[in-house]
Amino acid sequence: MANKHDNIRKEEYTEEELRGMMLSWLPPSRVPESVRIITDTSNFHMVDFDDVVILGGRPYLIRHCEREGRFTIDEQPKFWVKRAIDLTDGSKKVIKMVFHEKFTTSVGGLTFKFFRSPKKEARILDLVRGHPKFMQGFSVKDTEGNIVRIIDYIPGSTIDNRIEAQAKGHKEYYYNHFPDIFSEFISLVEAIKFLHDNGEKHGDIRRDHIIYGSSEGMYRWIDFDYNYWHQENMFSYDIFGLGNVLIYLAGQGNVTAWHLKENAPSVLEKIGQDDMNIVFRHRVANLQKIYPYISDQLAFVLKHFSGGVDTFYSDTGEFLDNLYETQKDLI
Repeated sequence: MANKHDNIRKEEYTEEELRGMMLSWLPPSRVPESVRIITDTSNFHMVDFDDVVILGGRPYLIRHCEREGRFTIDEQPKFWVKRAIDLTDGSKKVIKMVFHEKFTTSVGGLTFKFFRSPKKEARILDLVRGHPKFMQGFSVKDTEGNIVRIIDYIPGSTIDNRIEAQAKGHKEYYYNHFPDIFSEFISLVEAIKFLHDNGEKHGDIRRDHIIYGSSEGMYRWIDFDYNYWHQENMFSYDIFGLGNVLIYLAGQGNVTAWHLKENAPSVLEKIGQDDMNIVFRHRVANLQKIYPYISDQLAFVLKHFSGGVDTFYSDTGEFLDNLYETQKDLI
């Protein structure tokens, strides 16, 4: 049966109306006595717990900030990204407000200038609507014209949390778990190829941007708001990101020089700079030197992301062709 608020969609709400809507989704003790209504999200720092943001005629009750999980930093709040409840239907949303950020990085002699682009993420949300391998949502402008993205919340966990719990030892992991994980990875690369074939790039491919949805039982890409100026190949940084994810999956985690020094110094003596990750120079990319049972074809793919590489993958199609060949050795 449809909820009584399903079709409510208007530009102005009274505090009394909003508090009444909150009672459909919150216990009475959690409903605030007064409600601050926000229609301009320009100052996202001011958007706080229990505020109601009106976007596209729908009221969203703000809860807490999302947090940044990059490089194992779990406690960095992303003040421009808020968890919220759509008061018209009770669904959980992630609200991404406009935040401008720029930085430059270099990989393998190539320089990339990064910037956040709400317009680019809004465009991709339209492109991937209904695609099972991407987060879902839409964009709407607030009263000041800011492009706000409203994302369906995905309950679940990142791929790294699932991978590290798969097996106690790498050999067991490689033979008993990695083939299925590798197949999942191929489907994720195919999804990125879909973006590239449509002239778009993800822009921030990393393992914590792959979420396993507990309800649908599949992996999805999230967070498309980074864009970058490129040199020769507009998709090259995406491909480097895919390589980093694959190295992580193949190693059941990142194998670092420090880890080898502490736990396997004799193995570290065999590792040179040409064996290290071209992006993160302290991580090993040529994992076959550590785990000799890794197939030659997989090692061939991994070496494309090492310091000793002569040529990079030119596009996701070429990368996928090698992944399909690798899959034959793992089945």
